[in-house]
Amino acid sequence: MPDATAPPPARTWVHPGSPAYRRISLALFLAGFATFSLLYCVQPVLPELATHFGLGATGSSLALSVSTGCLALAIFIAGALSEGRDKRRLMFVAMALAAACNVLAAVAPAWEALLAARALEGILLGGVPAVAMAYLADEIHPRGLGFSMGLYIGGTAFGGMAGRVGMSALSDHFGWRVALATIGVLGLLAAVGFVRLLPRCSGAPATERGRQVGMRAHVDAWRAHCATPGLPLLFLSGFALMGVFVSLFNYAGFRLALPPYALSQTQIGLVFCTYLFGMVASPAAGALADRLGRAPVLVGGVLLMSAGVLLTLVAPLAGVITGIAVLTFGFFVAHAVASGWVGRLARQSKGHAASLYLLAYYLGSSVLGSAGGWFWEYGRWPALVAFSIALLLGALALALALRRLAASAGPR
Repeated sequence: MPDATAPPPARTWVHPGSPAYRRISLALFLAGFATFSLLYCVQPVLPELATHFGLGATGSSLALSVSTGCLALAIFIAGALSEGRDKRRLMFVAMALAAACNVLAAVAPAWEALLAARALEGILLGGVPAVAMAYLADEIHPRGLGFSMGLYIGGTAFGGMAGRVGMSALSDHFGWRVALATIGVLGLLAAVGFVRLLPRCSGAPATERGRQVGMRAHVDAWRAHCATPGLPLLFLSGFALMGVFVSLFNYAGFRLALPPYALSQTQIGLVFCTYLFGMVASPAAGALADRLGRAPVLVGGVLLMSAGVLLTLVAPLAGVITGIAVLTFGFFVAHAVASGWVGRLARQSKGHAASLYLLAYYLGSSVLGSAGGWFWEYGRWPALVAFSIALLLGALALALALRRLAASAGPR
């Protein structure tokens, strides 16, 4: 039986340890940083936005949910449009324009204008994650794909942390508008660094580069991926895992601002330093999955997330923060493995497969992230924990099904 993991002979792969591999890894790290710092910088100031605009917790969460919702739909299109096009240019333009939208949101005079700027930002950022996943899958030799994908996810973790912590500190000292504009400028600088570092696509065979495809081909590719064993399970996993992660972080700020904690905005922002665990977890999980297989590492990530969610029920602040740290570590383990697995299972049209995974992933952020607000408003933290555990039980069932599928198919 032929080796299903053997790379196509017509490709020129970038191998681990080469100068090109290091440039690609650093450039994609910057892309992850810019995308997630821009996208999630509003999360720690949701209570402040609620006070400023006279909103409830669920209403203020729209500042994030509208971005992730638009991002989900844009990713669905961007991943497909990236096929046969210059992925490097697509990602740079998306990052630069999204950074400009963050500055526009900072000067928005009304809540509706802020939401419009954040929605446009989400649409533009859709041109980064799916294209980045497809770029890595096209360029990096399968032997090093897990680590490079993990490093990209590590960049998203660093961006998520830096955006949130920086936003909190700047907001305490200069107000949320100055903070939002500053994050936008940093995103623009990251975009410039990205485009200077990233090599142009070269891995795809010459017959594939520059090829334009019609809508029928896109639909056929999406249908084929939905029929590929394992891929729909990964899509659903991304939906559930991201929904849990965003819900807990969305409303942790509301909980920690209330007695008995009564933390300041800067102190709440420091809680997001737990993203450092994600920076460590992502490349480590990718490398471990390359050696041991993706299924057991994915199951482990889901179990760690569940343990972290339950730990947040502990009353002392140290217990809550420990739970958030464990949740963060488990999430980035699971996400790094699942996103890399999508690229391995999709034998062709990897941009389409990545777009389907990230559509589900960000719909989880948008839909479940806002739904968590209902549980917080009507049952406070215990109700939100119950909501999260129910989702994680579903994610665990999906991970176990993927493990059985992997065992029957052999190494993937």
